[in-house]
Amino acid sequence: MLEKIKQLTKDTAIYGISTIVGRFLGFLLVPFYTNIFPPDQLGIYSNIYAYLAFFNIVYIYGMDVAFMKYASLEEESKKIITIFSTTYFTIIFSSILLSFILFLFKNPIVEFSKISGNLEIILYYLLIILFFDTLVLVPFAHLRLQRKAKKFAFLKIVNIVVNIALNYVLIVHYKMGIDGIFLANMISSILTFLMLISEILKYLQFSFDFSFLKMLFKFGFPYLPASLAAMIVQVIDRPLMLILSNETQLGIYSANYKLGIFMMLVVSMFQYAWQPFFLNNAKEENAKEIFAKVMLLYIVVASLIWFSVSLFIPEIIHLEFFPGKYLIGEKYWSGVGIVPIILLGYLFHGIYVNFQAGIYIKEKTKFFPYITFSGAIVNLVINILFIPKYGIWGAAFATLLSYFTMALIAFIFSNKTYPINYEYRKIGIVLLLITLSFIGLYSFDINSILVKSLLLIVFLSFLVITNILNVKTIKQIIRK
Repeated sequence: MLEKIKQLTKDTAIYGISTIVGRFLGFLLVPFYTNIFPPDQLGIYSNIYAYLAFFNIVYIYGMDVAFMKYASLEEESKKIITIFSTTYFTIIFSSILLSFILFLFKNPIVEFSKISGNLEIILYYLLIILFFDTLVLVPFAHLRLQRKAKKFAFLKIVNIVVNIALNYVLIVHYKMGIDGIFLANMISSILTFLMLISEILKYLQFSFDFSFLKMLFKFGFPYLPASLAAMIVQVIDRPLMLILSNETQLGIYSANYKLGIFMMLVVSMFQYAWQPFFLNNAKEENAKEIFAKVMLLYIVVASLIWFSVSLFIPEIIHLEFFPGKYLIGEKYWSGVGIVPIILLGYLFHGIYVNFQAGIYIKEKTKFFPYITFSGAIVNLVINILFIPKYGIWGAAFATLLSYFTMALIAFIFSNKTYPINYEYRKIGIVLLLITLSFIGLYSFDINSILVKSLLLIVFLSFLVITNILNVKTIKQIIRK
């Protein structure tokens, strides 16, 4: 088992380092934006990117996941090339068609999404971003499947570095405002595609198999409604905040939501390695035992990160990098209280990612729409009911409860199709500890760094004393 966890740890380390570096570099745009743009301008930017996220899902409609599924089953290179080519030509055609349709209906789209500024040029930027971002998804999926984590990481980091550099040049030197954000994104998306051309041409041939296409649609298309519902959970709070509140509140909410990056990094780097890992190891004799151990390790690590960041987030945002320049601008500090809620939401999102294994392995993708739509409904209802009364707090709790709902329902379906004997007692103790700590964070005003440090030590000690955090096992895994 330790050898298998070692393999997962290696991939997670590479994806993790690249994800941490990449996301951290991308996160640098948050202090950059919040120290330059007022909250209402940041609110407009956040609203536009929320719609962009929805269209990204429509453009790919689950074909990258379907490609990974069937390519992972083939060992013969000729068949893999056929699957790659069939998938890629289909995506090229559908992306061109969708871009043309969006161009035809650009005026009602702009009016509905409340895009302000240079409306027409922003829409052109968005269409080009959507097109090229879609064309790199399958090649990136193929890199993951081949375990070319280093190349995957390099390309992702280059994309982000170029994007950040262009943001600085276009916004600071050329005074383009939020238009510069989208132009920078467009150029970096095109560059990433150009860097992947050699990888694409290596596997792209003029071969098209309709039987494979039918299989790809059958497996992947259920991901469209499911992914759209999942995207509702992630970004629908932005448009709703704009409708039910105002641009300034949306800007404050979005900036503090971004501080959830500390937990999002953990979930993202785990997810990149987890999917290929459980697909490749599903046939192992002790696969379920391995998966159960991975779940416990994830929850323990995530709980420690959640408690640490939640305790010290006020000190973190007050870090002054330059005179008068902070991690997020002073105008956004009123929303820092939502950060522990967002972090906890991401923690449950990681639990949901763990439970996906059984559904993938047993090819029960029909369950995903039920899971994600449940989360989406919870998110929509709570946002609509709570934002008018509680503002950004209502939106934050909507995120937490929707991810909790998805994790719970995913467990029910996964346990039904692929039952795993998780270490329920230990997991239950950790979740109880998180609940008590969450209540304590909002019940007591703790300002002393010394007291916070002692509380963190108590939290960690409890995990060790109850044998949830087994030091010997952790040392063995690290040594491996």
